[in-house]
Order: sequence, then C-alpha cells, then structure tokens
Amino acid sequence: MSSSTLAAVLCVSFALDAGAVPSETVLPASTSWIGNSFGYGDGTWTPINIAAIAVAPDGRVYTNAPWDESGAEVSIFKDGKMLGFAGGTHGWGNTGGSAIAINKRYSYIATSVGNEKGRLVAQGVWPESGQQWFGISRRVISDVKEVAPLRSVNMEPRARLAASFLMMNQVPVGTRAEIGGLAANDSMLYAANTTRDEVDGYDAASMQPKSKWTVHEPGRLAIAGDGTVWVLAGTLTDSAPHVEHYSASGQKLDDTLPLPADAVAVDITVDDKGRVLVADNGPRQQVLIFSKRDGRYALTDTLGERGGIFAGAPSQSGRPGPLRFNGLTGVGVDAAGNIYVSTNGIGPKLGTTGAGLGATLESYAPDGRLRWQAQGLLFVDGAWMDPGRPNSVFTGNKRFELDLSKPAGQQWKYAGFLSNRFKYPQDPVFSTDQWPGLPMARKLDGRTFLYLTDMYADHLKIYRFDPQRDGETAIPSGLIAGRARPVDKIPNRPPGGDWIWRDTNGDGKFDSSEFTLNTTKAKLAGGWGWWVDTKGDIWRTSDQRGIHRFRYGGLDSVGNPIYSYSDMTTYPMPAPFSELRRAIYEPQTDTLYVTGYTSDAPAGAQGTWKEVGRLLVRYDKWSTGAPVQRYAITLPWDTNAKPIQTFISVTVEGKYVFAVEPAGDVHVYDKATGAAIGVIKPGPEVGSASGWIDVPNGISAYQRDNGEYLVFVEEDARGKVMMYRWKPQ
Repeated sequence: MSSSTLAAVLCVSFALDAGAVPSETVLPASTSWIGNSFGYGDGTWTPINIAAIAVAPDGRVYTNAPWDESGAEVSIFKDGKMLGFAGGTHGWGNTGGSAIAINKRYSYIATSVGNEKGRLVAQGVWPESGQQWFGISRRVISDVKEVAPLRSVNMEPRARLAASFLMMNQVPVGTRAEIGGLAANDSMLYAANTTRDEVDGYDAASMQPKSKWTVHEPGRLAIAGDGTVWVLAGTLTDSAPHVEHYSASGQKLDDTLPLPADAVAVDITVDDKGRVLVADNGPRQQVLIFSKRDGRYALTDTLGERGGIFAGAPSQSGRPGPLRFNGLTGVGVDAAGNIYVSTNGIGPKLGTTGAGLGATLESYAPDGRLRWQAQGLLFVDGAWMDPGRPNSVFTGNKRFELDLSKPAGQQWKYAGFLSNRFKYPQDPVFSTDQWPGLPMARKLDGRTFLYLTDMYADHLKIYRFDPQRDGETAIPSGLIAGRARPVDKIPNRPPGGDWIWRDTNGDGKFDSSEFTLNTTKAKLAGGWGWWVDTKGDIWRTSDQRGIHRFRYGGLDSVGNPIYSYSDMTTYPMPAPFSELRRAIYEPQTDTLYVTGYTSDAPAGAQGTWKEVGRLLVRYDKWSTGAPVQRYAITLPWDTNAKPIQTFISVTVEGKYVFAVEPAGDVHVYDKATGAAIGVIKPGPEVGSASGWIDVPNGISAYQRDNGEYLVFVEEDARGKVMMYRWKPQ
C-alpha cells in the first residue's frame, strides 16, 4: 500500500463529535473486581506490598512496605480484616520502609524522608536539597495515625510528624541507607542500621541511645523473652544471610541457628515457647522452626509445603493454596501460638519488580490450619480472558478463575502464578521493567500464548505454556525489543536494542545465538501501540513512522510463535493523521481502528502522556491496498477539565469500541457506526472510585455467549483490576 494510496483513502466517512455530547447515558453495568480481598466499598483494601510485619499478642498485625499507591504502607489487620492504616508514609517527602516493631505503647516504623527535589523546605521537617533521611517514625499503638513526638512541638501536622521521627542516616539522594530491621519490648528498641554495619539500641520510651554494636549488614531482628537479640547478618551482599545471637547489651553469644545450606533467611521472630522462627525465601519457601535441644538449637519443625507455590508434581507448579508460600517477607506469632506469614511474590529484594508481584498476609493455627488470608495481588496490571479455558482470566503474571454466580468481589479465585524465578530466572518479568506487563492472550494453532506489553509500551514479551511439565508457569518464549535501556539487563543481548529474541532451544534462557537484529529501516522504538490480533499478527504503532505488522509465521519445533523482520509490513501513516497512538486490527473483517492526532487537533504541550489521541478512525478493507474510511470520531479531550478529559486506553470487542478515561470511566461506542452508546462508571461496591489509569493497554473486553460483556480495567490505586458486567438491551 503506497503512501499516496493511504493519503487518498476512499472517503465515505462522517465525523462524530463525541466531545460535544453534553452528558452521556450511564449504562446499567454492575461493578466487581479481581485480585484484592477488599474492593474499597467499605474504605479498605489490601496493600500492594507487605515487606515486614509485627504481630501483637492479641493477633493484630502491623505491616510496612516502601510503597502502596494509596498510602497504606503501614496497615493494621486482625482476623482477616483491614482495620486501617497509619498515613504519613506517602507523599510530602515521606515513604514507608521494610521494618516495623511494636510494644504495648508504640509502633516503630522504618521510614524515609525526602524533599521532592528541593521543593519541600522547612528546617527540621525535611532534609536540605540533595539529601535524604532514613530513620524511625513512632506512633501511638492504640491509633497509629496518631504520632508520638520525641520532643515538644507545635500543633502543625507536618511539624508533629517530623517530631515523631528519629533520623538515623542523612545521605545524598540515591544512596542506600534503609533501616533493615526493628525489634522492641517495653524497655528497649533495637534498629538494624544495615549499611553502617551496626545494631543500635534505644530506650523505648525516651528514644535515647543505650547501646551499639557491630554486625555485618544486619537485617531483621527479634527480641527473645530473656531480652537477648537475634540478628540476621549479611543481608545485603551475602548470598545466604546467617543468624547471630547477642545479649541485650551487644555481647555475641556462642550459639546460632543451623540454617539449611539452601536457606535464604529474610525474617526472624521468637514465640512464647522460646522457639525461633525464620522465614526462608530460598527454594524451600517455608517457615523454619528451631528449638533448643541439649543446649543447642536444632531445626525441629517447619510451616509450609516445601517448595511453596512451586511444590509438588510439575503439573502443580504455580498453583496457589494454603501453606504454598511465594516470596516470603515476614513471620510473626501471637500469644495463642498462631503464626502469621507475609509474602509479595518475590521477597524483600525486589530488583526491577517495583512493589513486588502480589502481596498476601496469612494466619495459621498452631496445627497448621489456615485461619485467614488477605490478598493484594495486582498492581499496574490488566486482565484478558483466557482463550483456551472458559471463565479463566490472565493478568500480567497470574491466572484467575471466575464464578459469576457469586456476589461482587467474590467472583474471582486466584488460580495460578505464572513466573517461576527458580526454574526460569532469566524470565524478563524480573529484568525488563518494574511490573510484569499488560496481558493479551491468543490461541494459535491449538495452543495458548500470552503477550505482555510494559507500562511504557517499549517492548513486547511472549510466553508459551506446557501444563504437564510446568503447570501454571508462563515459559519465556520471545521478546521484541524497542529502546536499549529498558532491556539492558537481558543476558547476552545485542547492543542498542531493536532486536527479536526467540527461545529456539526451549530452555527459557537468552542464548547469544537466539537474537536477530533489526537491519531494516523501519525502527520500532517511539510508539504507544501494541496489538496482537486473533490470527497472531503483531501490530506495532509508531508515533511518526507508521504502523508495523509482524506476520505470524506459525510455530517452531519447540512451540514458539515465529516472528521476523523479513516478514514485517510497514504501512505509512494514514490520512488524516499527523501522529499515531494506537492501531487495533480485526482480521475477520479486515478492519483497522486507528487513534492519534491531526494537524487540526494536535497533541501540543497540553497532551497527556500515554493517551490515545483526539481522533479515532475506522478503516475497512485495510489490507486490499484501497482502504475505506468508514467514520472518524472526535474523542473527548479537555486538558483543563478536572479530572482531565481524554482517553488512555482503547479496545474493540463484539459490537463495540471501549475506551477508558484516566480517572477510570469507560466510554462505549457502536463499532459499526461510531455512535456514542454511553458510559460505565465504578459503583458503590468499590466506593464509586477508580484509580488513575497509568498504562497504554489498561482496558480489555470479552463478549460472553449470552451477549453480556465483561470489561476489565486497570485500577492501580488499591491493588486490583475492575471487572464491569454490561448486557446491552
């Protein structure tokens, strides 16, 4: 198709000014969600990460994490319910951390304080420009929103928060100086100053220094009933942290815990029986329980199925369930002997996975029976119906099963974790970007494949499945790279980006012989659009260079889908566009839906990052060389509106086009005519609220056999994916 042909598209089109519609019909859709135990209908949610826990005698659990999108870094749970969160750990320079401790009076929270690139200025409240503080925030245990100042202060909230903060390290911005562990009883508070190789002891009431001793890279701490202190050492650089035991004043004691050789200890606690419990995030994925025998400690029991979520027969790998832990971060015990375990899908060392890969908090009775569980499994994630199984849904690295007969929020069940870091450590989920990616799933030649776009639409990851040998695991199969930086941690990669990798030997590793460089003049970097059509063709929309189409070339001997630069078609930018953002192709009708900007409706300085543009055009007969423009829709676009009015993501399914605003409202258009049908809004089940849509592929839709549509929308604010159910009348 030539450029002149596209510029002179047969124009039987008409323009529809959707932005001129004063108020769209609110469609009678029901609201549900997947991936979080709580939907925010009652104001609660499970945070997206739980990096550390402290357990009170009565079973209240206090959590901490560096980041939760809506500020629940420090949360309180009891009997499976979220009781609230502390606040003051999110925004205005404040963040959470990876340690927490409690006693009868206070909660002690590892936090950091910055100045937002010098924009926050007040002596004693924020550090000077270029500096950052790490230390401990103290709160009243009966109400962790209430700060417990260490010195007299006026009533201004920011000053009171600052007065409750004990600064332990001031370092240049970008320097690591986190507090790696905290432990407290009613008289003492101990803090692991990890990067300074020391454990600091403070009076729990006055917060005055009492003791200090040297430990190599100390991490999590635990105080025993006799006042001695257990310390995880070597937590930053050692391949396997070990355990050291100290007196209350810091004298090293002549005993330790005989950790298994493959253990990766990440947390430690002591119960009322004097047993020492260690959370092991190594291949065992268990809680290791040590008791004193004949004057020495021995491993006497474990909690958890050995191998965790990857345990059992190969076909069971990735199946979640009670005692099948995945990425342990914390362990604690209450006065009744109930054990509490936190996980985040990977462990305390996140690498490039941002907030983790799905938070859980679980409570087990002394006999190992699951008492309750809270889950916050999704972040920067979308959902896509599984083309190979009914009522099965993929997200970026999980699978869920649906039962639509149940009430809202109870219609999902966590069914599979797709990323096996032990068997496939080179999975690009762990190295290319901060979260797994936005899913598209297609069934090609009888097999299901998962395609993941990243948050910035730079590259496309491809996965295959082998249920008998790998269970739920998505096996790395292919990768189409854009720019160099986002893929710079891929092993054996060619320099410069812009390459295709295919796992030709099927081992899930990036061998140097498996890369193909792009030697064409059609560069793929610089675009927001990826789409995989039902025939397996991949469509890459470049902002300025047109639309690239990788033809599906069948399967190789391993079962990988084949794509190559030699079988790529580049279509020049079609009229009337001056910039492109998305292209969605339906092979059954040879129809292409394109969005972007025109010279009359440009992006300009007021454009919003990741948005689809200001115009949507449907082209029929796209592949014939003489495409027909059926209609053009002027999309809502007002950058001065509050919330801003534009679309961040768009999809096509059944008889409709679905597009979502940054604030989460879903607009529906008739696919045949382009006419506006109405809008779907979040209901009271989720507090009538949706977080900011922050990804270019944040919406998908699926038409059920009964004509009902399921519409899935990314919802970052509170760790879930929205699921709307709408049946046209």
